[in-house]
Amino acid sequence: MRARQLEVFTAIMRAGTVTAAARMLNISQPALSQILLHTEDELGFRLFDRIKGRLHPTPEAIEIFPEAERIFADLEGLRRKTADLRHGRAGLVRIAASTPPAMAVLPGALAAFRARHPEILLRSHIAPLASMIRMLREGDAALALALDDRHAPDIAAEVLGRVAFVCLLPSGHPLAAQHSLSLADLAEAPLIFYRSDTRPAEELARAARTEGVTLTPSLEIDVSISAVGFVQAGLGLALVDALLPWAQFQGIAVRPLAASPTVPLALLSARNRPLSQAETRLCGHLRQTCRALPTLLA
Repeated sequence: MRARQLEVFTAIMRAGTVTAAARMLNISQPALSQILLHTEDELGFRLFDRIKGRLHPTPEAIEIFPEAERIFADLEGLRRKTADLRHGRAGLVRIAASTPPAMAVLPGALAAFRARHPEILLRSHIAPLASMIRMLREGDAALALALDDRHAPDIAAEVLGRVAFVCLLPSGHPLAAQHSLSLADLAEAPLIFYRSDTRPAEELARAARTEGVTLTPSLEIDVSISAVGFVQAGLGLALVDALLPWAQFQGIAVRPLAASPTVPLALLSARNRPLSQAETRLCGHLRQTCRALPTLLA
């Protein structure tokens, strides 16, 4: 018994008449009667006896009805589920991000997404780049935001914008009197910046070589947000991404880096794992949020 035949049989059993069943299914009575006759012909036994213009279920119909009703309920549930997924009313969206985009991009993008799709479960992970790549490959995240677009061929990267660098100083530091700072201004200062094997460190080192400046960190960091406490404690001046809202931290002065290099903010996904409808919609919100960020360069 195919899905449409099951639907017709269940409707007649519930409604009691062809007229009511046809109305329930929004089809004509002749069409419903034809489906019923074809069903009985395929089954090899009658489902209904026609007595004085009315249908009376046969013993066989009564016996199979509970199972048919259960299967029909499962089918209806599947239809609702697929409709919900198609229209973004159900599902799970998992996204990973490094700390800067997790704080600067995700809140706005997820809020806009949630306003349109309140029933979809969102799961956010903050992770280093190597962990994000592993999560994408293993299916633990469908999307990731990273400050790097150079990855293995199985990882797709869409650059959403570019991020410059700023310098964090204690509020009373003499260099805080300047509107902006060059790498040469920082050459003699104790510096806090990224580990040497990261994309931000590579871009800063390349810019320093171009300017003929030697930058020697006194403290290396994995996550830019950790620089705040170190600067507040007087451990040095920090070169960090401009994406985070640094001005909100007390005791910190933020100055742009003149002729700053940039790093890409990339939206990552695994090439062998197609995105769901909900994940594709979230990509649109991420792009819109990035376009509106004043700290993100085109």
